[in-house]
Amino acid sequence: MAKKNPNAVALGRLGGVARASSLTQAERSAIAKKASAARNAKLSAAERSQIAKLAVNAREQKRKLSGKEN
Repeated sequence: MAKKNPNAVALGRLGGVARASSLTQAERSAIAKKASAARNAKLSAAERSQIAKLAVNAREQKRKLSGKEN
């Protein structure tokens, strides 16, 4: 696999930032939802369920940690 041109990569990042700044919050949200749906379409139901359980556990841990700090 050929190495990427670092100058082209830097320009690509600038373009992404410029595009993001020109979009509204609703447009960015719609793009993110479409991307999420595309990623989820590649997963089986069991894999989606496992990921959801991991997310719930992470939120529970975060709540427990934030409760101890107060």
